[in-house]
Amino acid sequence: MTHSFAIFETVVGDCGIAWSDRGVAGFQLPEGDAAATRGRMRARFAGAEEAAPPSNVQQSIDAIVSLMNGGRTDLTFVPLDMDGVPEFHQRVYGVARTIRPGETMTYGEIAKRLGDPAAARAVGQALGRNPFAVIVPCHRVVAAGGGTGGFSAGGGTATKLKLLAIEGAQLF
Repeated sequence: MTHSFAIFETVVGDCGIAWSDRGVAGFQLPEGDAAATRGRMRARFAGAEEAAPPSNVQQSIDAIVSLMNGGRTDLTFVPLDMDGVPEFHQRVYGVARTIRPGETMTYGEIAKRLGDPAAARAVGQALGRNPFAVIVPCHRVVAAGGGTGGFSAGGGTATKLKLLAIEGAQLF
């Protein structure tokens, strides 16, 4: 599969987005600066060329920027290229995409929606491997009892809390 990618500015730093003919293949939160984010995109998508995004990807970028500027922007319109994503992860990501900006859901609640209340840990593992962070809003998934849960993107839980604060989510 041929991928292209672009780096773009947001209020949280320089993000990256990769796409194929099927849709967005990955999203990257900032890695410190544009060069580091660019390096991460090249590592994740070997052989991908940096390019100007086509109009549908630019619409996705504009919506992401709006969300990160505090807009209640819905990103469910963004098509995802799930090639190589395990079926269980796809199901988890589908549920996570229903969480609206400013709202949260627990790992256990997602597991229940998937029909397996004992799968909360597996849900967390799937979200920890989410290649579409923000588009699949894993930052909106929190631990039961008011904990933040983990966040595998750069900056860890501090980044998760920053994204939730931008969206106006009430955690505790």
